[in-house]
Amino acid sequence: MQKKWWKESVIYQIYPRSFKDSNGDGVGDLNGITEKLPYLSKLGIDVIWLSPVYKSPNDDNGYDISDYRDIMDEFGIMADFDRMLEEAHKHGIKIMMDLVVNHSSDEHDWFKQSRSSKDNPYRDYYIWKKGKDGQPPTNWGAAFGGSVWEYDERTGEYYLHLFSKKQPDLNWENPVLRQEVYDMMRFWLDKGVDGFRMDVINFISKDTNYPEGEIENGLPYGNGSKYFMNGPRIHEFLQEMNREALSGYDTITVGEMPGVSIEQGQLYTGESRKELNMVFHFEHVGLGDGMYGKWDPNEWKLTDLKKIFTKWQKGLENDGWNSLYWSNHDQPRAISRWGNDSDEYRVISGKMLATCLHMMQGTPYIYQGEEIGMTNVKFDSIEEYRDIETLNAYRDLTPSFLSHEEIFKGIHERSRDNARTPIQWDGSANAGFTEGTPWINVNPNYKDINVEAALADKDSIFYYYQKLIQLRKQNDIIIYGTYDIILEDDEQIYAFTRTLEDEQLLVICNFSKKTPGFILPEGIEYSTKELLISNYEVDANEPIGQLQLRPYEARVYRLKK
Repeated sequence: MQKKWWKESVIYQIYPRSFKDSNGDGVGDLNGITEKLPYLSKLGIDVIWLSPVYKSPNDDNGYDISDYRDIMDEFGIMADFDRMLEEAHKHGIKIMMDLVVNHSSDEHDWFKQSRSSKDNPYRDYYIWKKGKDGQPPTNWGAAFGGSVWEYDERTGEYYLHLFSKKQPDLNWENPVLRQEVYDMMRFWLDKGVDGFRMDVINFISKDTNYPEGEIENGLPYGNGSKYFMNGPRIHEFLQEMNREALSGYDTITVGEMPGVSIEQGQLYTGESRKELNMVFHFEHVGLGDGMYGKWDPNEWKLTDLKKIFTKWQKGLENDGWNSLYWSNHDQPRAISRWGNDSDEYRVISGKMLATCLHMMQGTPYIYQGEEIGMTNVKFDSIEEYRDIETLNAYRDLTPSFLSHEEIFKGIHERSRDNARTPIQWDGSANAGFTEGTPWINVNPNYKDINVEAALADKDSIFYYYQKLIQLRKQNDIIIYGTYDIILEDDEQIYAFTRTLEDEQLLVICNFSKKTPGFILPEGIEYSTKELLISNYEVDANEPIGQLQLRPYEARVYRLKK
């Protein structure tokens, strides 16, 4: 296995709109990020993944880009970006941009030209089709509700949008469009950015026959995903991107890939294939989905979570690399989703989750606020939500499919806005995020959960994350050791080993508020043991053959033969 700096890094995702507002307009901005770089340096992270900061009308909070070479007005100007990049590099922190090239905004000049006439040179930058018998070209449903096809009266044809109608899909079959994208990527790399997280990048190659999708659960639209996820030319496009835009730069790349299988993940990340360094899969975040996906969630089982993680750990251990994450801007807060966000167990379960994830093989991602144990928010009314996906789901599913009470339970558990409430910097008004009116309400628990309080408490989640990051830098086994599951049928304990030469780590995590017994399986032999980290006070000399675990307890031992 080749050693690489991006394998040894810890990545911190910033959602700029909610990170820190420097000018009092209620929206986070680039100067706010620059202001907080010393805080991130103290945490110890190596790379910032910056959610989109490009010019955008904000139909989907920046994931609808109207100019790929300019900065969103609310976030600042290009000089602010250049200063942030320079200051980050001074702190030893790299910047990974968010590359959104499956679609643009309908306000991008390319699309304005494209829709102006059928013979415009930009027409083929997007996907246009004639209707069928007065209906859209296919029955596919869009991710944010409605049809994926929007009729445009000016030319009498439909354009494809897998997401919002203000996010028309780019036509990757067009080689001129592809070169435009690669040229734009080189623009940012020449500025000094260090790589890209690529938004739904496995959607860029479509089945150009556009077959009908299967209709599921009586929903009004068909599921077209098998015709645009991991499409026929995806590997060709990514290899061309690597060749044309990435080669010659020392970059980090990760592809967001809903619906990716382990076999496809091996192709995307295999070192000899020259496509991507890592992929984000979504198998674990879909656990507990109900008939209507995340909007009517059920309980999830730890054995299912372990199967998914273990499959990816083993599948990419010899060739390829894993991205490790509990949450991001599209997922609920980690502690609320996977741990226990009660006052009693929030801190201890947050530390356990961090231990479990950071001790696996792969590059760990920390989502902003995760390091202080931020939780989901339970807004009382739909008017307090800002996320287009949440608002459209409420509109489309109530009351025909789910009652108000049922969908609000789903929204409180899974809405993307759970991750998008402002960072809680201190206990002052608006959690110290802004002196103005925040673009989305602050979680009411900010007076108890905030950065200032975390930094003042030596036992806080922040310092636990800091220690995990330091351990990673000091121990190659945490990065490169082989993962093996133990006690795979246990519904409360997630335990595994990491092995590198004559050294082994034993990782024990209790995912419950019960007190299960842990018995060391046969075959794990050692002559010396060392407690590397734990989220409770532990007698380092305590035998590990048989342990009584406390609620949400986590321990990591280094074993030597």
